Amino acid sequence: MNKRGTCALTSRIRKNICPTSKRAQMKMSFGMIFSIFLIVIFLTFAIYAIIKFINMQHLIQIELFKDNLQADINQMWQSQYGSQPKEYYLPNKINAVCFLDDDYQNLIFEPDTLIERDNIDNINITFITSEGEEDPFCIPNIEGKVKMTLVKDYGETLVKITQ
Repeated sequence: MNKRGTCALTSRIRKNICPTSKRAQMKMSFGMIFSIFLIVIFLTFAIYAIIKFINMQHLIQIELFKDNLQADINQMWQSQYGSQPKEYYLPNKINAVCFLDDDYQNLIFEPDTLIERDNIDNINITFITSEGEEDPFCIPNIEGKVKMTLVKDYGETLVKITQ
């Protein structure tokens, strides 16, 4: 009997122990390629999910900024008078927070590619945009922090925002 016959005989008895079998080599290479393919797909989805979570974190931080700003303005609006310096946190991808003389959407972000305009109530938008002849009146975002002062003078009905 030749070597090939012996290998075939032993493979039947010992369940594919013969290392020179071309069929076993083909199955292993296909399994390896399929494993690599699955790993690449898994890594792609993992990176995609991480990017989505980071973007969601930025959107949540922006919504939290809007809510906190409106709450602070409402608190100042309900008081007789006062002046409060405030510091808010925003993602670094936002360059500035701007106030526009518009009745329905007076808060915008620069750049405004992903973030919709919003409306902030109880502010004197006419005073804010006329001071310094700036329309829109923008407050820069420096290292993720936006600093502004909320002011309400005695006898006034609306809150002013200054830098």
